[in-house]
Amino acid sequence: MGENKKLILNFIKRHDIGVLATITPDGMPEAAVIEFAETDDLELIFDTFMTYRKYANIKNNQNVAFVIGWDENITVQYEGMAQELFGEELAKYKQIYFTKNPDAKKWQQFEEIVYFKIIPKWIRYRDGNTDPMDISEISF
Repeated sequence: MGENKKLILNFIKRHDIGVLATITPDGMPEAAVIEFAETDDLELIFDTFMTYRKYANIKNNQNVAFVIGWDENITVQYEGMAQELFGEELAKYKQIYFTKNPDAKKWQQFEEIVYFKIIPKWIRYRDGNTDPMDISEISF
């Protein structure tokens, strides 16, 4: 694993909430704070309800952005493609998600709950505590 990827993955592992930005069918941005989990391949996993705006937005346009951090003057900006999970893949990713967010299990009883993974396309790590500022980028 490259040093940049390791640095970013370690930072993401220390967090369990971030801001997900989606695009409405009219091209307007919408954002929400959500809990998430991650894989060692830097994929992000989250759940939502089919009745929420983010679900309709993602079904219309899979391109999303995500921001993690800020309280330590360190952030990860993340752009990728959201894919709804089904079947064996769903079972695998739910296990990862529930390991990091065990309280989220309570939502799986609802028929409207769905799970997504975000496949990374571009990630930027920025540490504002260093001089000069530490910025690392990965493109996929």
